[in-house]
Amino acid sequence: MLKTLTVWNFALLEHVQVEFGGGLNILTGETGAGKSILIDALGGILGQRLSGDMIRTGCDWLRIEAVFSFEEVPAELKAFLDSQAIDAGEGQVIVTRQLTRGGRGMVLVNGCHVTLTVLKQLGTLLVDIHGQNENLALLKEASQFSLVDAFLPEVQESLSDYRGIYDEWHSCQQKCREKEQAARENAQRLDMLRWQDKEISEAQLKEGEDEELEAEIRKLSHAEKIATHAEEAYDLFEGGGKSGLGILTAISMVKKHLADISRYDDSLANAQGIVEEVEISLQEAAYELRDYGESLDYSPARLDKLQSRMDHIDKLCRKYGATVAEVLSHQQKVQQELAEIENYDDDMAALKEQLAKLHEEMEQKAAALTKLRQKSADELSRAIGEQLLSLGMPKAIFRIEIGDAGKFTSSGADTVSMFFSANPGETEKPLQKVASGGELSRIALAIKAVAASRDQAIGSMVFDEIDTGIGGRTAQMVAERIALVANFKQVLCITHLPQIACMADQHLYIAKSSVGQSTVTQVRPLSEHERVREIARMASGADLTTASLDNAREMVNHARMKKQQLAHTA
Repeated sequence: MLKTLTVWNFALLEHVQVEFGGGLNILTGETGAGKSILIDALGGILGQRLSGDMIRTGCDWLRIEAVFSFEEVPAELKAFLDSQAIDAGEGQVIVTRQLTRGGRGMVLVNGCHVTLTVLKQLGTLLVDIHGQNENLALLKEASQFSLVDAFLPEVQESLSDYRGIYDEWHSCQQKCREKEQAARENAQRLDMLRWQDKEISEAQLKEGEDEELEAEIRKLSHAEKIATHAEEAYDLFEGGGKSGLGILTAISMVKKHLADISRYDDSLANAQGIVEEVEISLQEAAYELRDYGESLDYSPARLDKLQSRMDHIDKLCRKYGATVAEVLSHQQKVQQELAEIENYDDDMAALKEQLAKLHEEMEQKAAALTKLRQKSADELSRAIGEQLLSLGMPKAIFRIEIGDAGKFTSSGADTVSMFFSANPGETEKPLQKVASGGELSRIALAIKAVAASRDQAIGSMVFDEIDTGIGGRTAQMVAERIALVANFKQVLCITHLPQIACMADQHLYIAKSSVGQSTVTQVRPLSEHERVREIARMASGADLTTASLDNAREMVNHARMKKQQLAHTA
């Protein structure tokens, strides 16, 4: 639930920190005191648009911070936070939003920077704001589908099963379309693919051949220099150098002298061993150098042949890949595409057979989903009708109808429509054609009252101007429905009606005052005594009398008993 909302420099709110409790939080105050501004600030935390003109006059920035606390973080909320690498291990979500007059904004969620898009998605998982826009949203088919599908758990399970098959069917259908489109271009492409495959095959390439050729060409191109160096190096081993004394001969003489010394003194035994090892290693090197020099065979014809082969490979590499390995990889893709084109008829037959099976299975899943939706729609219609009866609409008829869409979509093969009749004898008509603003507001409240006990995903709900255009007995009924919702969720409600205000579990008063040349709005919780006076003011005006105060106390006492009854029936 929403624990605290702190606001700096937002319109009339210079610095306000509001502590909210569980149950029903009522916000009241004089017209223009800033009640809606507080809800607008909360809207900013939920991702709604903020602009520079919302910044308090004389200030360069505004900031809003909300703390949401959970005994156990809802699974959907936790999954979303995890997807954004945001930790909610302490059972808290702290959202901070700041905006400068220059238009620079910042959003933090538990200390992590997020985009406004992410904040909007998060906001839908934290608070459900119920206002006039939400009433209009009720008229959209997508919203009506959501209500029906969420009412019974088995509908969600059936919808998930259906979507699994629908996705397979849609994917298979797309593959068929792609193959049919490709078939129209196949004739010309076949000639090109066959030519490429033939050209690469005739080259008889071997992987790594280009690297081997480059090494051999480099060797043959410098064969004369290599031979000279090898010969001179070998001469140095065997005594062909300028001194006439070869390395091996010199080493042999050193070894003999060390052997003679060892007959009289063994102090140089280690040196003698090293020299013997060196002699063996140098002899091996000399033999290897000799064999290498003898094996050198410089052939201009061989070099020309290798260079010609390398030129042919370079030509293929310029067309199909940077290396022989890439050219061969390209050939594999060509051969695979050739096989697909040449096996087009067989592949299409297999795809169409698979498509038919998936379509049949999808029809069965869709029929099962339709049946469950009809059950959900019937039960939801009855439950909403009972709530409308409690909201002062005893003759109203409300019905949700599941129809045939005539096609398959990701939501099934159904349509959903809401029908309404406010008075006896009137034909039921689509909700958007007959419901007035006040009726639509009460229908929406009835839906919220029905859904509150079933929807555990969102812990907080805001009712903004739910009391517009109602009064008397209807206002009392609306108050009771809001109190019923508050048994299951934390509710924040702005109201001008004493019938609703007296249902509060916590009553917050919003007042506007002038300080010097500026206007400041403050929010504070009311004591029991102050609350009675505020309800009396709302009911009878500013001039409080003993009778108005007694009436207010009676309203509060009656509301307390009514809430106890609602708690037992919830």
